[in-house]
Amino acid sequence: MKSKLFLLILVAAALMTSCNTQKDIPYMIGANELPPEVLQSAAKANDPVVMPGDMLQINVISRNAEAVKPFNKIDYVSKLGSNSNIGNNGENSMYYYLVDANGNIEYPYLGTLHIGGMSKSAVENHIASLIYPRYLTERPGVEVRFQNFRVYILGEVKSPGEIKATNGRLNLLEAIAMAGDLTIQGRRDNVMIVRTNSDGSRSIQTVNMNDKNMIISPSFNLQQNDIIYVEPNSSKARSSWNVPPALSLGMSSVGTLISIATLIITLTK
Repeated sequence: MKSKLFLLILVAAALMTSCNTQKDIPYMIGANELPPEVLQSAAKANDPVVMPGDMLQINVISRNAEAVKPFNKIDYVSKLGSNSNIGNNGENSMYYYLVDANGNIEYPYLGTLHIGGMSKSAVENHIASLIYPRYLTERPGVEVRFQNFRVYILGEVKSPGEIKATNGRLNLLEAIAMAGDLTIQGRRDNVMIVRTNSDGSRSIQTVNMNDKNMIISPSFNLQQNDIIYVEPNSSKARSSWNVPPALSLGMSSVGTLISIATLIITLTK
């Protein structure tokens, strides 16, 4: 009888160490309770900020297409007759602007522009103000697109690696979904985001995926080159503990003795 009780205790202990509580699993618990005005205040996605190393596509648009040709790099490069430089994505990288280590780009006719640390919309307004009214009689439209907007996710997700966003915007839920979701052993209450700022410094932010307020957190909208790390929960940590060889041999011997004792008890009944 005591042997059976001992075995039941072992099974129960194994189940307790391998399972997470139900409250640790769901995302955004109670998010439906957030007031509409709170959600509305967070409706606008953050503009991505230009950083050194960014590759930008900048298009200047106007009803007079001929007038804005000198300010579009594709027309400027074609006019100069430069050789093609095809990038890994199959597009001509000569038509993009690489932000240098000082946050500058070289723009046709406008010269050196310092745009490091500026938001996407600020860059668009800045370039438009340099063109109009000096060169054009009407204010043109300017569109900036990030060609290298990507984040990296690792840890307890199903598909860790690089995640690209062709529209230049990405939030935390989208990145996790594109990585195949967190595994059951991923810790949801302490997701870490390592961010490189426009001045080269780094900051670390943590997000509680269980908390309903995560969707209005400043960390919800990601910046390019963010690194997302999902650490393992205590259950995964316990399961990955390495048993020393001597202890493993001892436990194996104890297990064998228990099996023999259980067999003897069964046969002598």
